[in-house]
Amino acid sequence: MKKVELEIVGMSSGVSQSQNAAVVLGEIDGRRRLPVIIGHAEAQAIAVAIERLHSARPLTHDLIKNMLETFHIDLKEVVINNLVDGIFFSRLICWKDGDLYEVDSRTSDALALAARFHCPIYTYEFILETAGIELEEAEAPRPRKKGRQPATKTATLSTYPVEALHKLLDEVLIAEDYERAAQIRDEIRRRQDQG
Repeated sequence: MKKVELEIVGMSSGVSQSQNAAVVLGEIDGRRRLPVIIGHAEAQAIAVAIERLHSARPLTHDLIKNMLETFHIDLKEVVINNLVDGIFFSRLICWKDGDLYEVDSRTSDALALAARFHCPIYTYEFILETAGIELEEAEAPRPRKKGRQPATKTATLSTYPVEALHKLLDEVLIAEDYERAAQIRDEIRRRQDQG
């Protein structure tokens, strides 16, 4: 399967019932975005790495990075390799002494480590087709320019788990995109009426 390279383009924290947040991954040189719902603590771990903040004592992901470097293990890439029932699965692709190792990881932890190692993040086409959001033409990104861009618009809402719909609703309300918010609200209500 062909891998699609992504980069972290934004993060948002929920303003509703849960303590979750979303990290938004953007397709490099493309218009698709992949929102991934993660816990608040994991979002902070990613934000600390992106903002290059340092604490007096190493945080968990800094400790893991220090251990890998101490034992001469290089994190070459992160691959978001599956999506099951709205949950993303990831692998850490590591290199040591000429041997390649794959390690199972929560996606939030994999992204926190990718931000620290500055290594590439990949996924597969079927994951972007299932859970990705395509930016509208006017919002198409400039080629390979790193930076934050808001997560937006047109994806089939029926492919999202309910929790992701609530997070997406929070994002579009913050962006004051009330038309999209109404679409998301209607999808949430439709599911509540069904079950």
